[in-house]
Amino acid sequence: MNTQTRTLPKRSPDVAFVPMLAEVARIEVVSPTFRRFTLTGPELHTVADNRFDQRFKILFPVPGADIAELPLEDDWYGAWRDLDNAVRPPMRTYTVREVRPEASEFDVDIALHGRIGPASTWALDARVGDRIVVCVPHTGYAGDFHGGVDWRPPAEVDRVLIAGDETALPAVSGILERLTDDARGIAVVEVPDARDAAALALPPRGVEVRVVVRGDAAVGTELIPSVHAAAAELLDGPSTTTAELEDVDIDAGLLWEVPTDAQGDPLLTRAPFYAWLAGEAQPIKELRRHLVSERGVDRKAVAFMGYWRRGRAEM
Repeated sequence: MNTQTRTLPKRSPDVAFVPMLAEVARIEVVSPTFRRFTLTGPELHTVADNRFDQRFKILFPVPGADIAELPLEDDWYGAWRDLDNAVRPPMRTYTVREVRPEASEFDVDIALHGRIGPASTWALDARVGDRIVVCVPHTGYAGDFHGGVDWRPPAEVDRVLIAGDETALPAVSGILERLTDDARGIAVVEVPDARDAAALALPPRGVEVRVVVRGDAAVGTELIPSVHAAAAELLDGPSTTTAELEDVDIDAGLLWEVPTDAQGDPLLTRAPFYAWLAGEAQPIKELRRHLVSERGVDRKAVAFMGYWRRGRAEM
C-alpha cells in the first residue's frame, strides 16, 4: 500500500474505535456463502484482538470517488456524514475473525447474498490490492472495554445457547473459539448451504454445534424450530414464571439488547442458562419472546441482536 502521500494521524487514548486505510492482501473462498478477506495496512498492527463477536465497520468505495480521501482522524464520523451522498462510502458492520499484529493484518468473513447491495457486490468483485477504510478497536485506547463485544455472559454459567443465521456465523465462530474447555451447551447456525459449515470454528468438547440448512426457504425457517428444540434440552423443564416483553417495531427500530451495565459488565454474576441470539430481526424477535415470555428465562441472561432486517439497509 502506498502511504507516502498521507501522514498517519496521531491516535487519542480516549477514542476506542478509529478509522484506518486497509488493502486487500488475500481472498479465500471458505464456502459457497463465505469469502475471507485478509486486510493489511500501515496501522493494522494496532487492531485490538478482543475476539468473541467483536464488531467493526467497513466503509466501501464509491465508483468515481477516492476512498483514500476520507478523513481518518478520530472524529471521522462527522466528516463522513457531511460528505455529499454521491461520494459518501456506504458503511456496514462485520466481525473481526483473526488478528495478526505481527503481520499488520486481520481477517473478515463476508457472507455473499448476490448483487443486492454495496457490501455484497464489493465482496463479489473485490481483488487483491483493492482499498477500503475500516473503523476498528485499537490498542492505543486507554479504557478497559472497547465495546462492540456482545458476548457478555455472567462469570458463572451452567449452560449456553448460541444461535444465529449466516450473518452471525463469523461471530458465533469467534465465540466458540474463546469458550472455556468446561463450557456446556448448544450452538445452532442456519445457513443456505450445508457446505457453509466449513466456515464455522470448532467448539470445545462440551458444546454441540448444529448446522441447519434452509436452502431457498425464508431466513429463520430452520433456525426457529431448531432453537426451540435446543432450549427444551438445555432448560430444566417448563417454567412456571414468564415475563411480558414490550413489542419492538423491527421495521422502524433496532432490536438489540445486551444485559450489561454502563461499564459493559454482565448484570448477573451467575446464571444457570445464558443465550446469545443474532441474525435477521424477525426470527431473533420470535426467539427472544420464546425464551423470555414462554420459557421464563431471566431477561438479564439473554442477549439478542437484530443484525439486519430484510428489505432495509443496515450499518
